Amino acid sequence: MSYEIRRVAVIGSGTMGGALAAHFANAGLDVSLLDIAPNKLTPDEEKKKLTLEHPAVRNRIVNAGMNAVVKSKPAALFTPQTAERIRVGNLQDNFDFVADADWILEAIVENLDVKRALMERIDAARKPDSIVTTNTSGIPIHAIAAERSESFQQHFLGTHFFNPPRYLKLLEVIPSPDTLPAVVAYIKQFGENILGKGVVVCKDRPNFIANRLGSFLGTYAMRYSLENNFRVDEVDEFTGAAIGHPKSATYRLCDLVGVDVMYHVAENLYNAVPEDEARADLKPPEFLKTMVERGMLGNKAGHGFYKEVKEESGKKKFYALNLNTLEYERPEKFFFDSITNSEMYDTLAEKLRYLVQQDDRAAKFIWDSTAHYLAYASHRVPEIADDIVSIDNAMKWGFAHEAGPFETWDMLGVAETVEKMDAQDIAVAPWVKEMLANGNASFYHNGSYYDPASKAYRALAAAPNIIVLKNTRVISENDSASLRDLGDGVALLEFHTKMNALDDNIIEVAHTALDEVDKNFVGMVVGNQGEHFSAGANVIGIWMMAENGEWEKIDEVAKALQDFTMLLRYSRKPIVTAPFGYTLGGGCEVTMAGSRIVAHAESYVGLVEVGIGVIPAGGGCKELLRRVVAPAMQTPNADVLPFLQRVFETIGTAKVATSAAEAKQLGFFGNDTRVIMNRDHLIAEAKKTVLDMVAENFQAPPRAKIYAAGERALAAIRIAIYSMVSGKYISEYDAFIGNKLAHVLCGGKLTAPAWVDEQYILDLEREAFISLCGEEKTRERISHFMNTGKPLRN
Repeated sequence: MSYEIRRVAVIGSGTMGGALAAHFANAGLDVSLLDIAPNKLTPDEEKKKLTLEHPAVRNRIVNAGMNAVVKSKPAALFTPQTAERIRVGNLQDNFDFVADADWILEAIVENLDVKRALMERIDAARKPDSIVTTNTSGIPIHAIAAERSESFQQHFLGTHFFNPPRYLKLLEVIPSPDTLPAVVAYIKQFGENILGKGVVVCKDRPNFIANRLGSFLGTYAMRYSLENNFRVDEVDEFTGAAIGHPKSATYRLCDLVGVDVMYHVAENLYNAVPEDEARADLKPPEFLKTMVERGMLGNKAGHGFYKEVKEESGKKKFYALNLNTLEYERPEKFFFDSITNSEMYDTLAEKLRYLVQQDDRAAKFIWDSTAHYLAYASHRVPEIADDIVSIDNAMKWGFAHEAGPFETWDMLGVAETVEKMDAQDIAVAPWVKEMLANGNASFYHNGSYYDPASKAYRALAAAPNIIVLKNTRVISENDSASLRDLGDGVALLEFHTKMNALDDNIIEVAHTALDEVDKNFVGMVVGNQGEHFSAGANVIGIWMMAENGEWEKIDEVAKALQDFTMLLRYSRKPIVTAPFGYTLGGGCEVTMAGSRIVAHAESYVGLVEVGIGVIPAGGGCKELLRRVVAPAMQTPNADVLPFLQRVFETIGTAKVATSAAEAKQLGFFGNDTRVIMNRDHLIAEAKKTVLDMVAENFQAPPRAKIYAAGERALAAIRIAIYSMVSGKYISEYDAFIGNKLAHVLCGGKLTAPAWVDEQYILDLEREAFISLCGEEKTRERISHFMNTGKPLRN
């Protein structure tokens, strides 16, 4: 049987259910969000003389859940309009929504009897081929489906999303013994391709994979901290980026997730695994229970392991919890030679190998917690998963670790660490020693992974929709950029500076790339696999040139970027840009210059130059005029001001789209932009788009004309700017920058509206950019941004 999911019913409108409904709507699915009807009126409803049968009362609970989704921060929805894909109802009046659904997902209270009662109703109402899943994290999957029909059990499984599901990549899929393999396979590919998830198939064991290991890491770190007199903020200093973990580290992560959630997950696990060899390490420390009882629940309560305190000086600081007294203490500065010295190494493997050989407090903590974590992970095979790849992926996708436990072990050297662990009575699983005894020195080797069951290496599964750039051929490169061969006649221009900021070296390789593509390739992708596509131009370089009064050099740099974007736009071969993450300033300008855009859904896009006191000068002003104003002015007698004001506000307020969908609304992305949910697929899909454009006989676009509105429109915008200053909404210098921007967008000194060449606007961009770089207040803003990462309003 083949499956197709278009309509999803989510039952339970709490934090998780609502967030899942939002993410399914983000993916373009039609969603029904359901919850119970109230059995009691609120005082406000009684005052209004409503009854339990009134529609507003019947849907009060689900409407509250939906309102929370709309208002959530960070946003659960790609755009406010995405909410229109979600209809709400209650389980008494609207159970027919369940009958219509292709996928029914339960996200209600963690109570087995309540879940079973709901499943009985679903069993009676569902379509024969509909898939039913539970988002439980603590109840056995097989127990929830017990006593249901054969068809129900064949189409039932666990789908454990991490919260918030829009932003966290992991989806754990947990089949029961009766789940059809075809259903598991379909949900796996649907999760990857449509929902953008990293999917691992788990066994029906307590806490599945990620929370099983994550709970161990958390409780072990807490107990070690308490027994060895470590401060909370001290531990967070070296258990984050220093070891390839997120900045939230250990205790900030608990505050983020919720101390109560952390405690209940750990407590449930401790009670559910009496046979676990490391059960004593899983028991949550007593102070965690006390924190829950006192309401010290983390960020949602305003205090947990950290509390924001306003000191007498007026400055706010985050005080850290003393684990012995449960009182908050002023933060301290911590310096560890091991951490400082590890920064000289480029790779995580080099850093970790160095750290575990040191003997200061930080290094001892890192070694001890890592050694026990690796040993614990080894004992979980095959209990929670049959293969080490699933365990590694779960920890990378669920907790944003740079490497999973077995990948980390390989970095440290398996034989060396096992010898050291043996000396400290840290017991590893027998299969690890057997692997070493048989001459297999690592868990991964030449594209294969070690399989304990067969006692041999197995090839890693091929993923045709994933291209790993480091495995492709380099044609040309320097320190900032590379030209790579993706195969099938498609090249790729890759940036690899810090934050992929644009510099002279990137422009140099870009010109080489365009020449090479013109001669030897059918098209090119502009993309990379860094943390972000590009955070903009090299601000430090601009500041230094401005401080030295090198105005001609600044003009050359801006002109080089403009020329590059124009070459992209008018290339006779298709150029597909593949943005993701931060796509700001010059990164946004490069993106807009492509023949087509294939974007990751989580692209944060904007022309943010006004934040440092300048305006876009790589074609950004010109391009928004071309995309937003010019099409509107093709209509006879159209009023230019609404469209011009839209562009002015977008650039002048440094608006940043918080999704690819919003980038379309703001004009940064065109309506023909393909949006990809799974970032791992981005380069492969961009390459496919290049080949599709070639097959469609791609032709370079004709030279564009830009509508310049002239002096009347400029006067109208200047009046608006004056009003903003008078109302103290912006500073005098903000207005100065705004007037420069308006001058460019309206076409400079034109006395009447006119259609002008693109170069005319590009020249105005550069002129204004150089002029602003010459202002002392702009240089102050750039300097402040370099030092703080934040804009200055002077």
